[in-house]
Amino acid sequence: MRAIWTGAISFGLVNVPVKLYSATEGRSVTLHQVHDRDGGRIHYERRCDVCGRLVPYEHIERAVVEDDETIVLTKEELDSLPQERSRDISVEEFVPSSQIDPILYDKSYFLEPAGKSPKAYVLLRRTLEKTERTAIVQFALRQRTRLAALRVHGDMLMLQTLRWPDEVRQPSFAALDEKVRISGKEMDLAASLVKSIASDFAPDEFHDEYQAELEKLIDAKIKQGDALDTDATFGEVEGAEGAEVIDLMEALKKSVKKSRATKRGGKTKKSPQKSSSKSSAAKKSSAAKKTSGSSSTKSGGSSSRKRKSA
Repeated sequence: MRAIWTGAISFGLVNVPVKLYSATEGRSVTLHQVHDRDGGRIHYERRCDVCGRLVPYEHIERAVVEDDETIVLTKEELDSLPQERSRDISVEEFVPSSQIDPILYDKSYFLEPAGKSPKAYVLLRRTLEKTERTAIVQFALRQRTRLAALRVHGDMLMLQTLRWPDEVRQPSFAALDEKVRISGKEMDLAASLVKSIASDFAPDEFHDEYQAELEKLIDAKIKQGDALDTDATFGEVEGAEGAEVIDLMEALKKSVKKSRATKRGGKTKKSPQKSSSKSSAAKKSSAAKKTSGSSSTKSGGSSSRKRKSA
């Protein structure tokens, strides 16, 4: 990993030098728009909708549209705004961790101790752990002031940027204003269902099945060329069992019964099929190109596509 920011956590007279790293990364396959006839990439033109001409980058400015008026903000005007360049993660307060609503969490970052000794870093981590508190901080990232939560994650400190309060929408659903009568029997059945499938959360047991199937489709296209029988590749789609059940009590009873039967038979967790190795796929792609006609020859480079997000 490469650090994207260096600075120091500051609270009182204490400074804790740290490096900041992104805690997450995208793993989705990137799909591009191409011409269906020859596989050529689709590009968008910077065309003015007033004069109809193509506009070079040096003549493009930023603007805000309000009440049918366009307010243009020049580069010079934007550059004149005060930019935050502080290298401090300034602790504003320490709050009970339970008081932070998860809806406020945005991006996550790991913090690595960057000083000669990690003592101050470890002291802060242990203090937060012992007091069960989270530090609310402000810091500058890419010239903008960010609000964030500094909290303990395992044996390290992590920073999670928070959304500003006015960014969180206030929902209002009329259906929730209605009085709903729920019987004791319905509550007992619902509680029984929850208990029957209660477990500890283990993220590794869950998989992105769509991405796995997409990888499978791509590998099949490499092997077979453009002609592909989807049913032969994936098999028949399972029907939606119990989709017609409308009665709540009946649905709860069936769910509890099904859950108990599953528990007796043992848990079965789906694992996505491993995609064929990149090397074998690359070798077979050249053969696929020769047999898939002129269209695949024109598009070219299918074996060298990058599957990670750009």
